[in-house]
Amino acid sequence: MNGWFAAATAVLAAGLGTALWGVATGPLSRRVVAQNLSTAVVCPALLLLAQGYGRTSYVDLALLLALLGPVGTLVFARLLAAELTGDPPRARGLTWACAGLGAAVVLVLCA
Repeated sequence: MNGWFAAATAVLAAGLGTALWGVATGPLSRRVVAQNLSTAVVCPALLLLAQGYGRTSYVDLALLLALLGPVGTLVFARLLAAELTGDPPRARGLTWACAGLGAAVVLVLCA
């Protein structure tokens, strides 16, 4: 296991764990934010795996997911607009910590 695989594992474990927790336990507003977070976590993980395996197809998949992920969040927001107006989504401390951890791992490995 090289550093790229270790970084991808750390990003996926921290980020998707937080996203799954948000989807499973939260109100509707937290679930929409968790869906967006899962997209933001999987994209860097795919880029790290592309470096680790040396396959460019993972880069294409990460770019496609980066383009379509926010579209999915906008669709959810549009369809659930009436339910979301009462309690707007806010990021919690654990969500910010996992996002920062993912960014730190990528910056350390790419520097």
